Amino acid sequence: MKNMKTVMMAATFAVGALAAGCQTTANLPAPVSQPITSDVLQAHNWQLVDAKRSNGDKVSELFFDSTKPLTLNFMNDNGSNRVAFINTCNSMGAGYSIANGNLKLDGRIISTLMGCPEPQASFDKAALATVQGKYSLSKNAKNVPILTIKNDNQVAYFKAVSK
Repeated sequence: MKNMKTVMMAATFAVGALAAGCQTTANLPAPVSQPITSDVLQAHNWQLVDAKRSNGDKVSELFFDSTKPLTLNFMNDNGSNRVAFINTCNSMGAGYSIANGNLKLDGRIISTLMGCPEPQASFDKAALATVQGKYSLSKNAKNVPILTIKNDNQVAYFKAVSK
């Protein structure tokens, strides 16, 4: 009987702890979506904080040097909207347009053609794959703007940082 009492107390504690944990996450504000505009994109640089393949594995090629994350710099260049991909071995960039809240890279991504050593060459290749997809903007629980790029193969998250 004493063992049964111990088991019941442990079960009660476990259920209580689980419920408390659920309440904690339930009280966090959900990410708030916001429309994509050039003004919002150009107000910040966007630093990669996470990228996962569709199977859940981290895109490790993008994280070989934590001091130089892939960063997107949206700008207006003589009346044209452009985005530069920072910290790549080759200089890379593209034009972009926004229609109906959707960002589209215009044409090809342009790049210098330096023969980069590994792991920089793999970083450049992974960066090109990462910027292709559906862009969305939201704010996290700490009210930091987050740019998400999702395609069939991966999802990447970029936080807003000061220019």
